[in-house]
Amino acid sequence: MELRVLNYFLTVAREESFSRAAEKLHLSQPTLSRQLKDLEDEFGKQLLIREPRRILLTDDGALLRRRAEEILSLVEKTEGELLSSNEDISGDIRIGAGESVHFGLIMAAARQLQKQHPHIRFHIVTGDGSTTLTRLDRGLIDFAFVYGRLDPAKYHELPLPVRDQWVLFLRKDDELAKQDTIKASDLWHRPLLFSRQALSLSTHGDELLNWLQKPLEELHIAGSYTLLYNATLMVKEGMGYAISFDQLINTTGTSLCTRPLEPAIFTEPSIVWKKNQVFSKASQAFLAALQEKFNT
Repeated sequence: MELRVLNYFLTVAREESFSRAAEKLHLSQPTLSRQLKDLEDEFGKQLLIREPRRILLTDDGALLRRRAEEILSLVEKTEGELLSSNEDISGDIRIGAGESVHFGLIMAAARQLQKQHPHIRFHIVTGDGSTTLTRLDRGLIDFAFVYGRLDPAKYHELPLPVRDQWVLFLRKDDELAKQDTIKASDLWHRPLLFSRQALSLSTHGDELLNWLQKPLEELHIAGSYTLLYNATLMVKEGMGYAISFDQLINTTGTSLCTRPLEPAIFTEPSIVWKKNQVFSKASQAFLAALQEKFNT
C-alpha cells in the first residue's frame, strides 16, 4: 500500500467521481481506475461502489478513508518537522481544544513564541475532550487543551491557574429565568441538552451527574451536542436547556440568557501531552514557553 495510491483513493472519495479526481491528480481516468482496482485486489475487499453518477464508499472504504487521512496527516507533520531549518525554529504545532474563553491564555503564549520565531505555524482543531484525546493518542496533534480527570500513566499535564463556571443556557421568557440561580431539582423533569462528552461520562460528565443527583436514566435527555453554538439554537427553539461553561456565547441582545448553578460547579483546564512524546523543535519551544508562563 503506497502513500501515492492512498492519496489517489482519498481524492476519489472526496470528489465522488473518477473524472474529477483524475483531473485534480493530473492522471488519465483509466490509470486512476486501474490503480484503485489494484488497491481493492491488494486488500481483497471492495472499497468503492461505482454508481452511474457518483462513487460511494463501502464500509471498508469508509474505514480506509479515515485511516488514510490520519496516515497522510502524520506523514505531512513528520516531513515538516524533519525539513525545519536548523538556524531558526520553524514548523507546525497542532493543538486540540475544547470551547473555553481561557484558551486565549494558550494563544497568548503562542503569539509570543511566534514573535520570536515567525516561521512557526499553529493549527487549532476544535472538538470535545474525548475526540481531542483520541487525536492526541494517535499523534495527530501535539497538545490538548482539556478538562477533568486524566490518566497520569498516559499523559503529562500542566494545570492552568483559571477555572470555568457551569451555567444553564435558557430562554429569557422561560419561568426559570426569573430565578437568580438554578438548583438540580429545577431540572429533574425538564428536557436537558448535554454535551456528548458529558453523556459518555468521561472527564467532567460524572461531576455534572453528581450535581444533578440523579442517573441519566431518570433524567429527560432531549438531545446532545458537540459544540455549544448549535446547542443554543436548540435552546432558542424550545427544545431544552443546555448546561455548559459561562461566557462561551454572548447572549446580549438575543432571546437567551444564562443562570449559574447552585451549588456552583467550577472546572479547571489543563494543557496535556503524551508521555514519551517525541517533540519537534517547534513543539519543544512551545512547551518551554507554556511551562515558563504557567509553572510560576
